[in-house]
Amino acid sequence: MPIQPLHDASRYKEVRGLTRGLHVLRALNRVPGGIGSTSELAKACGLDRTTTKRLLETLRHMGFVRQGEREGQYYLTFEVRSLSEGFEDEAWVVQVATPAMEASVRELMWPCDLGTAEAGFMVVRESTHRWSALSQHRAMIGERLPMLVTAMGRAYLSACGEVEREGLLELLRMRSDWIGEQARDQAAVSRLIRDTQRRGYSRNEGEWIREASFAAIAVPVFAGPRLLAALNMVFPKAAVSSRDIKTRFLPALERLAATIGKNSRAWVES
Repeated sequence: MPIQPLHDASRYKEVRGLTRGLHVLRALNRVPGGIGSTSELAKACGLDRTTTKRLLETLRHMGFVRQGEREGQYYLTFEVRSLSEGFEDEAWVVQVATPAMEASVRELMWPCDLGTAEAGFMVVRESTHRWSALSQHRAMIGERLPMLVTAMGRAYLSACGEVEREGLLELLRMRSDWIGEQARDQAAVSRLIRDTQRRGYSRNEGEWIREASFAAIAVPVFAGPRLLAALNMVFPKAAVSSRDIKTRFLPALERLAATIGKNSRAWVES
């Protein structure tokens, strides 16, 4: 006698709402930069605009998308990775990044932050400010850092693929504030990316007006070939010499990024 399956799939009807929601999520994932309008997504999925809007709002309530800067725009959040890669952001940070970053405090001394890209900003997921005796900041986790004027943002933007980079820049160009104005200066942006790639790490020396008295260096975090995040080290502008950055702190920061990346890949594959 042949073995019968525990459940006969033919007995169950397709849940059309779920199917449509996954189609919308997939369409949004294909948009460069992970952001699209309701009308654009409706057309891509072959749905009417009202249905698409309702599905997007459901996904927003579940934390998979957020509303963009313009009316009717939505973008993916980091939470989507929990569907495709088998782990949640919070679990990845707690299990992999946090222990490595805490262990680095004695060597780096200055505080560092780990951030991931979200809708044209870098969102701080973990930070050593609470452990570093040299920290002058608190409550950094969850902070949104502008990409073009922070070392973390510059590191990520310079390390990501061309399609993702163009999607992120296009998202920034649509803004009507100073961030959009900077993003629309294509010559300056190209020069910034080129210089960062040639140097091998990013830096800012007070270009972010809100933190004008602080400088930072940053490097990307890769898990194999995939860009995961960016990692910075923050310090008062006059506190660390260029020599110390290159010979002492940058190598330590790169080792920390390599450890997080290696352990991330091993953790996901385990």
